[in-house]
Amino acid sequence: MSNLTASPANAHKNPGETTTKKVLLLKPRGFCAGVVRAIDIVQIALDTFGAPIYVRKEIVHNSYVVNDLAQKGAIFVNELDEVPAGARVIYSAHGVSPAVRQGAKERGLKVIDATCPLVTKVHIEAIKFAKQGYSLVLVGHRDHEEVQGTQGEAPDVTQVVSTVEEVEALVVPDPNKVAYLTQTTLSLDEARYMIEALRKKFPNIAGPHAQDICYATENRQTAVKNVAHGADLVLVVGSRNSSNSNRLVEVSHNIGTHSYLIDKAEDIKPEWLEGVATVAITAGASAPEILVQEVVAYLQGKGYGSVEEVEVMPENVRFGLPPEIVSAIAAAPARPASY
Repeated sequence: MSNLTASPANAHKNPGETTTKKVLLLKPRGFCAGVVRAIDIVQIALDTFGAPIYVRKEIVHNSYVVNDLAQKGAIFVNELDEVPAGARVIYSAHGVSPAVRQGAKERGLKVIDATCPLVTKVHIEAIKFAKQGYSLVLVGHRDHEEVQGTQGEAPDVTQVVSTVEEVEALVVPDPNKVAYLTQTTLSLDEARYMIEALRKKFPNIAGPHAQDICYATENRQTAVKNVAHGADLVLVVGSRNSSNSNRLVEVSHNIGTHSYLIDKAEDIKPEWLEGVATVAITAGASAPEILVQEVVAYLQGKGYGSVEEVEVMPENVRFGLPPEIVSAIAAAPARPASY
């Protein structure tokens, strides 16, 4: 069995030896393909149609990104009734339920869908299982927008569970006709425990052909697992409402390494760095690189002179733009070249 609480890199220094303070910069980190796509959609819509562009919920869960787009003319709303009839609205990367889509249609809104394709995959699975007569169990956090959107595809047959205790309490019409799906941004370990509990309760349970947890969530968690045991502290750049960012903190804690979620460098408390020689830095899938570099600069100012990028695996995923944006770009008049 591997030792998940291995000693940090500075644990065996000789008496009197000067400890070198260093930063381990994890890779992959930060923006995933779905986030890049969603932000691009808002920016292109602003450039093509002009402000204001309405966005239902936060386009991605990061305060820096949302504030930046708001300054450029995006107006973020909680629900569609805040959008003027006939206006243009963008759905966030987390997806929406059919009820939301119907509401937009009734109000004559011009919709641009920025739902992450990997979230759309889960929606399609929910529709398929519901049509086949399955009771659906959705593993996730019920207050998260992604879960609410997925549950909305088949609300009458879908139950959301967040704990093993909730799995054990499940009651369904036919225990032999049950299927499960998961939120895309869960902890890999959390999802595994939940799925094991579901299979124990419903031995014939069906599931997706490929796991619902997205590649970016898995890759960032794997990077933390590979590096955290050699660090004294892990800093995760991401906003409080970012599910995948919070999971990175949990992964580090489970390994036995102190970890904190920070929105920006100014959130770092000096006492966190007391006795810390090696700091590992990662970022949630919705956190921009500029914030990571500000954290690096802050630590360098505190004496962490060595910065080493540790690439655990390559990541080269790209998603295409939705047809609404592609058509708008094609129809837009050519802009004169600037000199």
